[in-house]
Amino acid sequence: MMGAGKSSVGCCLHRRTGLALHDTDEIVRANFGMPISEIFPKFGEPSFRQAETEALRNLATTEQAIIVTGGGIVLRNENVELLKRLGIIVWLDTDEKTLFARASRESNRPLLQTKHPGEAFSQILGARRTLYANIADIRVDTSVLTNEEVAVAILTKLRRNES
Repeated sequence: MMGAGKSSVGCCLHRRTGLALHDTDEIVRANFGMPISEIFPKFGEPSFRQAETEALRNLATTEQAIIVTGGGIVLRNENVELLKRLGIIVWLDTDEKTLFARASRESNRPLLQTKHPGEAFSQILGARRTLYANIADIRVDTSVLTNEEVAVAILTKLRRNES
């Protein structure tokens, strides 16, 4: 979910492992040549979601890597299937209040550009939380952890899964 720390934790994992880092939001931004905050109003959410799916499809043939996605990637079944084929899915979770506080720090969140962003956030989270839970191989509660601590927790859980 937005505000979980996906991009920051992805960078920490990249530094710790040396694996390539791919961020679907960055790929979509580059493909459109503009920030996501401009893509949504100009082209609409469906166009963004399609571009997100195409970015994920293109990553399906790459080497072992860390793939950071936007929180809405789970809204399309095709994306869920692609993610499952790509590898282990990690869900960075925390309580709604913390997620909203983090997400609200940035004014470029298109889905929160409403008269009542707290209500919008709550609805989005409510619609997605079960989807995250259903596809995640690993869940890490990020509530009281730094990004580095979250990265360590993920690597520890991955090592346990290998055993």
